[in-house]
Amino acid sequence: METVLRYRYRAYPGTVESAALSRTFGSCRVVANDAIAARQHAYKNGLAALSLGVLSTRLTAAKQTPERAWLGEVSAVALQQALKDVDVAYRNFFSSLKGTRRGPKMGPPKFRSRHTSRQGVRFTRNARFKIEGTPGGQARLFLPKIGWLPFVLSRPLPSDPTSVTVIREADGRTYLSFVVTVIDVPQVVAGRVCGIDPGLSTYATILSVDTGTGEEEVGKIDTPMFLRRKERALARSGRSLSRKKKGSRNRAKAKVRVAVLHRKVREARLDHAHQKAAEIVATHDIIAIEALSVAGMARTNLAKSVHDQAMAQFLRLIVEKAARQGRTVVPLGRFFPSTQTCSTCGAITGPKGQAGLGVRHWTCTNCGVTHDRDVNAARNILAEGLRLLKLGQPSTVADGQSETSNACGVEARPPETAAPDVEPGRTRSGQSCSA
Repeated sequence: METVLRYRYRAYPGTVESAALSRTFGSCRVVANDAIAARQHAYKNGLAALSLGVLSTRLTAAKQTPERAWLGEVSAVALQQALKDVDVAYRNFFSSLKGTRRGPKMGPPKFRSRHTSRQGVRFTRNARFKIEGTPGGQARLFLPKIGWLPFVLSRPLPSDPTSVTVIREADGRTYLSFVVTVIDVPQVVAGRVCGIDPGLSTYATILSVDTGTGEEEVGKIDTPMFLRRKERALARSGRSLSRKKKGSRNRAKAKVRVAVLHRKVREARLDHAHQKAAEIVATHDIIAIEALSVAGMARTNLAKSVHDQAMAQFLRLIVEKAARQGRTVVPLGRFFPSTQTCSTCGAITGPKGQAGLGVRHWTCTNCGVTHDRDVNAARNILAEGLRLLKLGQPSTVADGQSETSNACGVEARPPETAAPDVEPGRTRSGQSCSA
C-alpha cells in the first residue's frame, strides 16, 4: 500500500532569498485576490463562472500590462498554483452547498490579507526544483527566481517529491514541505488488543489484553496540559503586545514573541500525540476507540481543556498510523454508553451527564462491583469493539475524523491526494480563509 505524506524541514534563507520569498508570497496573494474578484464580478453580473483555464489566460495577459508587469519577476508555476487553490476553494464551496461534500458547511473564498501571519507558496515538478545534499547533513533546494534555500536534510526523502511548499510561519521561521509517496510495510503481529477511553482528567486510559493468555494490563496517560503551562507567559506577552503602537517595529517584535509561545505549545502537543499514537499502534493488533463528539464538547464550559487535549488529533493519528501498519481500528458510535455500563453485569447504572463527570469511582447497584470510571469505560469499549469486529458491522467514525476504515479496518475509500499546506477558502462558513 502506498501513502502520500509530507516531509517537513526547516529552511534557512539568506537576505536575498527572504526578499525573493516575500515577493513571491505577495504576488501569489495578488493573483488569488484578482481571481476571486473576477469570479465575484461574474457572479454579480449573471455571467458564467470563470474556469481555471480562463483565469490562467487572464493572468498571462495581465503580465503584459504595466500594472501587473512585476508578476513576471516570480515563478509562473507558483502563480498558477495560487489560481488552482482558488479554483479548488470554489469547488469545495459549491460541493458543500449541494451537500455532496462531507463535514461542516464551507463558505466562499475570502480575499487574502497582506497582514496574515502564516504564508505559503507551492511549486510542482513543472518548476524543475532541484535538491542537493546528503541525508543527515546540509542540503539545499533550488527554486526558480528565488535561488538556493539551505536546509538540514534530517531524514532522507523516501521518493522523488511531486511538489514542495515553502511556508513562512508567524514567528518568522521558514519550512519546506515535500509531498512524497511512501510504501507501507505491515508490522509483525503484536498479540495484543486494546480499548482506549480518551478523557480530560486523564489523556487516555488504555486496557490492553494479551490474546494468548487473556491477561489484562491497564495504562493511563497523564494529561500534559501544554497550553495551561504557557498561560501565564502567553498572558504576559499578550499584554505587552496590546501596549505597542500598531505598525511599529516593537509591535512586530512582540507579535513574534506571542507566535513563538504558540508554536512551542503546538509542537509539543503534536509530538506528544505522535509518540503515544505510535506506541499504541506498534503494540496492538486491534484497537477499539470511542468516537467522541469533540466539536460538541468544545462548545461546553470545558472548551479550553478539550482544545488543549487535542483529542481529535490523537485519534486521527491512531487511525492513520494503524492503516499504514496494517492494524485494525474499530471506532465506536458516540452514543455507546461506555462509562455508564457496568463491565461486569452489563447494567447501565454508572454516572450520567455532566453532573457525573466528577465521579471517578462508582459502585454498580445491580451487582455491587466498584469500578474505576475510566478503566471500566476502556473495558466496555474493547468488548464492544471486538463484538462489532466479529459481526463485521461498521461503526460511526468520530466527529471531525476522516472515515478511512470501517469496523474491520478495511479501507473505506482510497487515500486522498496531498493538499497544499495553505489553501484559501477551505474554512467553515463565516470564517476568514486568508492564507
